[in-house]
Amino acid sequence: MKDTMIGVDLAKNVFQLHCTTMTGQVQFCKKLRRNQFRQFMSEQPSAVVVMEACGSANYWGREMITLGHDVRLIAPQYVRPFVKLC
Repeated sequence: MKDTMIGVDLAKNVFQLHCTTMTGQVQFCKKLRRNQFRQFMSEQPSAVVVMEACGSANYWGREMITLGHDVRLIAPQYVRPFVKLC
C-alpha cells in the first residue's frame, strides 16, 4: 500500500510539489524546474500522485505511471483542499 501522497502543481516552467503521509504529516515541499521533475520523481518510492486535470496532466500522468506511481487527476474545483502552506 502506498503510504505517501504527492500533490503536484503543474506550470510552464516551475512545478510545486507537496508530499504528505496519508495521515497528513508533511514530508517535504519542493519547487522544481520542468527538466528536474521526472528525475526527482524517479528517485521517489511509489506514491499516490495528485494533479489538477489540465492540458499537460495527461502527459505527466502517463510519465508517473511508468515510474510506478498511482496517478489521480482531479477537477480544478476540488484542488483547493489539497493546497497546503509549507
